[in-house]
Amino acid sequence: MTKKIAVINDLSGFGRCSLTAAISVISVMGVQPCPLPTAILSGQTGYPHYYCDSYTDKMPLIRTEWEKMGVRFDGICTGFLADERQVKQIQMFLDSFLTEDTFLLVDPVLGGDGKPHGLFTEGLLEKMRELCQKADIITPNLTELCLLTGADYGELGSIKNISLLMEVLSELARSLLHGRLREVLVTGICYTDGDGVPMMGNLDVTAGGHDLIPFPCIGGSYSGTGDLFAACIAAGMARGDTVTDTVRLAGKFISLALSDSIKEQVPRNDGVNYEKYLSMLAPSGTLCNGSDTHISPASSS
Repeated sequence: MTKKIAVINDLSGFGRCSLTAAISVISVMGVQPCPLPTAILSGQTGYPHYYCDSYTDKMPLIRTEWEKMGVRFDGICTGFLADERQVKQIQMFLDSFLTEDTFLLVDPVLGGDGKPHGLFTEGLLEKMRELCQKADIITPNLTELCLLTGADYGELGSIKNISLLMEVLSELARSLLHGRLREVLVTGICYTDGDGVPMMGNLDVTAGGHDLIPFPCIGGSYSGTGDLFAACIAAGMARGDTVTDTVRLAGKFISLALSDSIKEQVPRNDGVNYEKYLSMLAPSGTLCNGSDTHISPASSS
């Protein structure tokens, strides 16, 4: 039977992010996405102006109908929240659908590039911290890790020794491991390796240690890459892949999309050209977009 993931996130008309990214990625990875919108936006919040219709009051109506249907989920994935009241709605959703056999992935969408997003409030931050304690795994970027832990983004950026930086980031991530939370994936860490080559890394942190999974730094900061990454991880968990294998697969997928977007000079707010690379995420042995050649997690290292 096809695995199912409840995806709680916004729907943005432009920006190639949130539900647009999650639905396409999770579907092509052989898992059924079941979207529950938190808001409808004309475009993601990085644009100079946008319209946002919060779905806070509509979320419980959808939850109630799903309860009547008696549905169950293999995983639950949360992303952008329009306001702090939505955390309470998500907690009520978890009371109904989160079981010992269901994983919860929280992408704590709070900001990027050292700055919080336009709808950020201290109240939202506090509620996001509470939500993270209910998750099995969270996927903050460096900005979000700093916001969640109270660390100084500028001070972290001044650390040039990669080993020291990873130790500091690991300790920050490990400080969040309370409640149900057992794993923190810190995404999009820019650094220079021992040979002076710019790199981009994703740091997987558990109570037992940490693992840096590196990729060449292509450059550029684009909307939606965090959503694509979180969707890959969630779908990989649902289909039984290891987190490490899925991080490698997601890294290759996003790197190709980034490279293509930089080459075409796509505006960062418009997101990355990921559509043409979706087939590489499909399970081995399946047909996708007319191709029978896919990169499986086991062969992506």
